[in-house]
Amino acid sequence: MEIPVYLFTGFLGSGKTTFIQDAMEGEEFNEGEPTLLLVCEEGEVEYEPEKFYGDNVYIEVVEDEEDLTTKLMDSLLHKHGCERVVVEYNGMWNLDTLYRNMPPEWVAYQEMMFAEAPTFQMFNQNMRQQVFDKLKSAELVVFNRCSREDEKAFEELQLALHKIVRVANRKSQILYEFGPDDVIMDNIQDPLPYDMNAPVIDIKDDMYAEWYRDINDNQDSYNEKTLRVKGRAAVGEGLGEDEFIFGRHVMTCCVQDIQFAGLLCKWTKEASKLTNGEWVKIRATVKVEYTPIYQEVGPVLYCETVAPVPPAEPEVATF
Repeated sequence: MEIPVYLFTGFLGSGKTTFIQDAMEGEEFNEGEPTLLLVCEEGEVEYEPEKFYGDNVYIEVVEDEEDLTTKLMDSLLHKHGCERVVVEYNGMWNLDTLYRNMPPEWVAYQEMMFAEAPTFQMFNQNMRQQVFDKLKSAELVVFNRCSREDEKAFEELQLALHKIVRVANRKSQILYEFGPDDVIMDNIQDPLPYDMNAPVIDIKDDMYAEWYRDINDNQDSYNEKTLRVKGRAAVGEGLGEDEFIFGRHVMTCCVQDIQFAGLLCKWTKEASKLTNGEWVKIRATVKVEYTPIYQEVGPVLYCETVAPVPPAEPEVATF
């Protein structure tokens, strides 16, 4: 049986416990089904289970990240005969630990991140990798403790917070909370830095990371579009003589997470003669199709021209 998992992330003092407490007190979220509340971080605010709607919420505390094993999670679920799981996650633990070890029948139904608006920029500056880790898969980001005292100051803060979220995740919704029942939805538009309606979409060096993310998130928008972009060629085993991988190294968060972000290119038999790692500029038409290289449907670049060029500046693409 599929076990729905509701995941709440954020750093200590960000309001996770308060939100979960309120949710558990209401019959809209808590209809009385047996629920495992897995608490991975205990702050100043404590749960008051006597106020929960229904008596079927079972609180279990996990104190160390290494204890969050498949065996433990499975045993806690069956110990109480629970039908769903609510997780208050530790902001200093990597999310991959949870997702990697979740029992196979556990399915993430919703992931929400909470943060204090006044201090979030400081957290991002000092613990960027952990902040990115929590933002990258959050469906909803809630910035609480916002203030209306200075509207101009809030607009500047909102723009800064919006940019931080969008570097990690273009799809998450963003809410700003000023107080009980006083919230607004983020409505800042994120125009692409290039013209999608141009006959040939010109991707400048400093646009690569944004383009790569968008072509993967919204691949159908690029189908049959022609574009021009600079990157590196990668050739090797498993590719046909008319194929190569085109891409660049991208840093999304910090130096430790630099990865090669590439797409499959089809050209001519000259593709096999490319030097591994050489910089090229391609003009190509995008076709969204299945390929064994991806093992799924994805954007494939059909090259009209492939020409050697000097390296991009900087060589590592960033957002």
